[in-house]
Parts: sequence; C-alpha cells; structure tokens
Amino acid sequence: MLKYLLCKEETELPRRKNIDIEQEKPKPSLKRRLFIWFINLVLLSGVALCGYVSVIYLRMPSLDSILHETRPAAVVFLDMNGNEIRSANRIMGTPVSTETLPPYVWQAIVAIEDKRFFQHGPIDIRGITRALFSNLASGRIASGGSTITQQTAKNIFLSREKKISRKVQELILSYWLENRFSKNQILDLYMNRVSLVGGMRGIDAASRVMFGVPATKMSIGQAAQIAAMLKAPTTYSPLKNPAKNIKRARAVLTEMVRQGYITLPQAQIAAQSLTAATPASDTNLYRYWTDFVMDELQSTLGAFESDMYVHTTLDTKLQDHIAAILPTMVGEYQGAVVSMTPDGAIRSMSGGADYQVSQFNRVTSPRQPGSAFKPVVYLVALENGMLPDTYVNDSPFAIGDYNPKNYNERYYGDITLATAFAKSVNSVPLKLTETYGIDSVLSMAGRLGVGTKLRREYSTVLGASEMSLLDLTNIYAVIWNNGNSVRPYSITKITDMSGNVIYERNPSEPIVVLQPATVEAMTALLADVIAPGGTGGRARAPGVLGGKTGTSNENRDAWFVGATSDMIYGIWVGNDDFAPMDSKVTGGTIPAEIFNKIVQ
Repeated sequence: MLKYLLCKEETELPRRKNIDIEQEKPKPSLKRRLFIWFINLVLLSGVALCGYVSVIYLRMPSLDSILHETRPAAVVFLDMNGNEIRSANRIMGTPVSTETLPPYVWQAIVAIEDKRFFQHGPIDIRGITRALFSNLASGRIASGGSTITQQTAKNIFLSREKKISRKVQELILSYWLENRFSKNQILDLYMNRVSLVGGMRGIDAASRVMFGVPATKMSIGQAAQIAAMLKAPTTYSPLKNPAKNIKRARAVLTEMVRQGYITLPQAQIAAQSLTAATPASDTNLYRYWTDFVMDELQSTLGAFESDMYVHTTLDTKLQDHIAAILPTMVGEYQGAVVSMTPDGAIRSMSGGADYQVSQFNRVTSPRQPGSAFKPVVYLVALENGMLPDTYVNDSPFAIGDYNPKNYNERYYGDITLATAFAKSVNSVPLKLTETYGIDSVLSMAGRLGVGTKLRREYSTVLGASEMSLLDLTNIYAVIWNNGNSVRPYSITKITDMSGNVIYERNPSEPIVVLQPATVEAMTALLADVIAPGGTGGRARAPGVLGGKTGTSNENRDAWFVGATSDMIYGIWVGNDDFAPMDSKVTGGTIPAEIFNKIVQ
C-alpha cells in the first residue's frame, strides 16, 4: 500500500509541475498582437485584391476581339480623277505605322506624350512621381502620368467612365499589351485608335480632315499640330481653337528639338508653317451621288466585308457647278439634274436642291415625262421612211374617250414633221402611233432601254407612263451616241485598300439601235427645238446640239433634256407631292433656263 502511494505521488508530481509552468507562461505583447493582426490584414487584403482583380479580369471582353473588332466595311468614293469625294461607314483613317510614316510624325507624338516611352514598362513610375509633385506644386491637376501604352489601352476600350474598375482594366490591358507587342506595335495601335475628329479614329483621319492630306504626307508642322491635339482634341483643335493648337504645337516642336528628333532650323521652319485648319468642303454636294453609287456597289458585289476604294465617273467640278445653280433656279419647287457622256458615264447627279433638307433622290424617282417622251414616237416614223420635211396634219384627234388637246389649244393644220416636233403638238404623235401601231412605239422604247416600264396605252405616247430622269436621259444618250446602245454606269473600278482590283468595268461592244439616217434626222429635229420658235429656245447657247422640252398634265412635271458635243443633261422640276406648279412653269422655262446656265 505504501509502495503504491509512493509510486502515485511520484507520478503526479511532474504533472503538477507542468501545470505550474504553463500558468507562469507570459502573454504576447500588444505590439506582437498588432503585428500579427497587421499580417493577417495584409494577407486578407491581398486575397481580396486578387479576388477583385480576378473578377475585373473575367469581366473584360476578349483581348483578341478588342484588337480585331468587327465594324461595317468602309467605302471610300473617288471621282473620275481618283480624288476622294467622301466615305461611308468610315470610323477609322487609313492604317499607318512607324514604318510607313515619316519618322517625325510618330516622334512628335512620343516627344509630347511620353518621352520615355521606349525606356519604361507599362507604367512610368518616374513620370507618375513627376506629375504628382507638379500637381501638388500648382494646386491643381496640371499634368498626367499616363504612358502611351496606358492611353492605348484606354482608346481600345473606348470607355471614359471614371471608375476604379476601368482603371484596373486599363492597367491589366497595359501589361498585356507590353507583353504581347513591341513598343513600335503599341505605338501603331495608338496612332490608329486615338479619336481626334468627328468620331473617326486615327491620326490619318485627323490629317485628312484638318489638312486635306493623308498622314503619310504631313509636314513637320502638321505633325506637331496633330500631336498637339492629343491632350484634348476639341480644346486644341486647329479647326475650332487654332490659337491654342498653334501654341501647343510650338511646345511639341521644342520637345522634338530637346530630344534630338529634329534640328533647331527644322523646328523654326515648321513653326512658321503652323496655321489654322481649313474646314473640309461640304460633302453633302456629293451625297445624292454616293448614295446612288452605294446601291450600285451592292448590286455589283452583293454583301462585302472588307474596306474598299470605289472609283466612280463623277466630275466634281461639274457637280459643284450644277449644285450651285440648281437651288437658285427652282425657287419654291424641287429640282434634279443628271449628266452623262454619250457612252453612259454619269458625270453629275443632283437629286434635289438641298440634301440636308431632303435625301430623296429625284433623279431615280419615276415621274410622267410628258412631251419629253415624244422622240420615241418620231423615231418610229423616221425609221419607216418619214423625213423632217414630210408634211403631217395637226388637228383635233380622239381615240374613244381619250382626246388630248395641244398645250395652247391651237392647231396648225398641215405642217412639217420638224415643225410638229419643235412646237411639241400632241395630235401628230398620236396619229403617227395610230399609223404604225402602239406596239412599234413600245418596241422602240425597249430598244432605247425603257420599254418594259411602259403601259400599253395611247396616253403613253404623250408621256403618261412614269419613268425616272435617268432613264429619260438615257433615251437621248442613245441618239447622241450615234444610235449605239447606252447603259449608264457610275463605277469604273473597285479595289481593296492595298490596291488589289476587286472589280473593273469591262464594257461589251455597243449594239446598233438606230441607223445613221435615222440618227441624222432625229438630231436635226432636236436642233429645231432650241431654234427660234421652238419650245426650248431658252436653252439655246453656243455649242448646244439640241434638246427637248416636256410638261406633264396640270404642270406637275417640267423637263428639259439637251446636249453639247460631249455631254447630255437631263433636268426635272416639280413638287414632291405631285401638286401642280404655276401654269407658266413648263419644260421650256425653268428647266431650259437651268440647262442654259449649266452649259454657259
């Protein structure tokens, strides 16, 4: 028993000693506890930050899709001489790079926006520090520390939201850009994505709008002015605020000299060339045309996805001339003018007096041509052996209930075919149709390119079946093209942006529609119309070959189609709602006068 107690005591004593030792262990100090809490806070914050960044990253769009964004194919329209008229769906200028640009163009950008661009990484710690002290010293945000890489990231996202999440995305993308692309490639992205003018992106777009030249043709001074815009495109626009732009452009030139990109004499010469930008010409003058060509383009190619140049037949000098005349002549009415060469090349198209007021193209809109259709009937008569000096009888004529009168309700009795045509009497073409048959008239119209659109009735002879100004002018083009077939065309060639030909017009041999004797007699009749006593006398001018007037019922439409040695012009005047015009407005008044002003 005693042995047992002794053993028990021996075994319990150490345990009690351990307990005493644990109770005597000192507690962690306050500093230690704070340090542990700080470490835990840092770890938790790091985890939270990583989680936040991960969420932001997962919300980012595909980086590859950002770089290769889809957009409508841009179409650049060129005139007959290869000069740009305007563009459609164009949100970017022509792509440029450090390799294709004169060095001073991209050097101007680097000099003023990020002088250490080629030395630092995605962010410039030195630049941020410098900007911070500068802002503290001035008491305002006077400068920023964003690098070109960061600005490129911002431009790619095209977001101006002032949120922390967007800034985090910008930093992520900046590191991604620096890891994937070279500095030159990043600079290329920046130059092609920066938005400076009218929602269009890229320095090439800005150069074309501000100075009328592509970025590859900019001078040192122009490059400095474009670089000056980067800080605030509207504030430093050479178009809207030229004084501010020029002042900052001088700073750009100074930086270029300091950084060794150009010499002092080069900067001095460039500084003397700094000037306000000239507003671009009003491209609405060509909108009726480019809308028309766009429809032709889609008919030719169908759907298309690549950017392209469309070489057209437009003569911009003639278009500008006509666009200036038309609004001054039509007054309260609407008007339209189209011109084409004898082989069908459309040289101008004014579908209305003012595109901004109405985009409706009246050149392609069907209206009643009135007496302007009568040459079709007379061509049938000439083909059947009649001559300009053949006598016909002008007297009242009726077919059933259809008994149209002459315009002035006067009848001339026995007159020559030429006189009947010049005075545009109504009974003679009706009698000719009765003689040769309505089908002969419709067949002739078909040979001239408009037969399928006409009604088989006698009122068609006097122009009651609608046709467009373009179709009507095409009829006359066949006559003045020595009787050969004419198919109006607006596109000569289509290329991609690299100059590869996608489409090129390959005209077929024209078909002989009218024999030489018929053409000779018809051109003589058309010449008599503008001679004294003819309905088109007001169109007479040196070099004019002839023409024809037309007026529809109740003076709803007034027409004149005439020609010089190298051009056929079609003119229409009327109201869009088909309301009658003043009774004094006929094809021989306003339309003939417009023609006269155009050809003078």
